[in-house]
Amino acid sequence: MMPSATHLVLIPSYNPGPRLAATVAAALAHWTLVWIVDDGSTDGSASGVARAYAADSRVRVIVRLKNGGKGAAVATGVEAALAAGFTHVLTLDADGQHPVDHIGPFMAASQAQPAALVLGRPLFGPEVPLERLHGRKLSVGLARFEILGAGIDDPLFGFRVYPAAALRAALASTRRARGFDFDPEVAVRMFWAGVPTVNLPAPCRYFAKDEGGVSHFNYLRDNLKLIWLHTRLIVQLLLWRWVSVGRVRASRAR
Repeated sequence: MMPSATHLVLIPSYNPGPRLAATVAAALAHWTLVWIVDDGSTDGSASGVARAYAADSRVRVIVRLKNGGKGAAVATGVEAALAAGFTHVLTLDADGQHPVDHIGPFMAASQAQPAALVLGRPLFGPEVPLERLHGRKLSVGLARFEILGAGIDDPLFGFRVYPAAALRAALASTRRARGFDFDPEVAVRMFWAGVPTVNLPAPCRYFAKDEGGVSHFNYLRDNLKLIWLHTRLIVQLLLWRWVSVGRVRASRAR
């Protein structure tokens, strides 16, 4: 596998425990460049990976001293990737939920259409919590309303390949999207900005606690954050963005 001069795997990480080391090892079997952004972890997971790969140029660990949320961690990684000359990042959860064996096909789709945001459409197993599954259905419907139709099959699934400059522009357009609201907000904003989208199926697994599963999702706090997110996006759409979004959609139909 030849190293890529344009695409790398980016893993935002906050207290994932031993699953981080397993995820990094698995990702390296499918891609040659894996960067980790440690978002103020206190469990030693990132420092352990840094020691294990200290002499391995395929792996880089970037440390944020203070926890800022997933979006903040990805933003830090994207800035570093752009500064190093990379153009695209595939975001991968640190806990092993995302399918590392799909890294290659997703990267290939991005290389074939470099301007596009390549989005994962999750295929869930029977272990997925029903409340999370039903919540996703609502988010999918709201995202489709916000972009006036199809184009984002799942706004919450974080297994994606981003054009890095377009992602940086989307993040610069809002002071939000730095926590759990990152995935849906940047997907909608990138669509608004005219970034093409490609949706590909990808399996997703939820690990139970006795399997080492780690979740930082707070049902009250993060659901309220998502409600506020969609309220903001819908208000913007209805007040002024509907014209430009309509133009984006018309240009896609040509």
